[in-house]
Amino acid sequence: MPLTFRKSFRILPGVRLNINKRSWSITTGSRNGPRYTRSSTGRRTTSMDLPGPFGWRRTRHSKGRDRGY
Repeated sequence: MPLTFRKSFRILPGVRLNINKRSWSITTGSRNGPRYTRSSTGRRTTSMDLPGPFGWRRTRHSKGRDRGY
């Protein structure tokens, strides 16, 4: 099992700084509404929890490629 490093800090209410071994990111938004994440690698993600076991996420990379999951 590989070792991983991931740490999250709350900067302000609704704003988190996430750090891992390769990059960092900032997440804004609340638990009940949409969340927006911008990464140091150029990745932008919008996500939202839906009722039940569902969730929605859309990721856009700096090259303009769009992935809807």
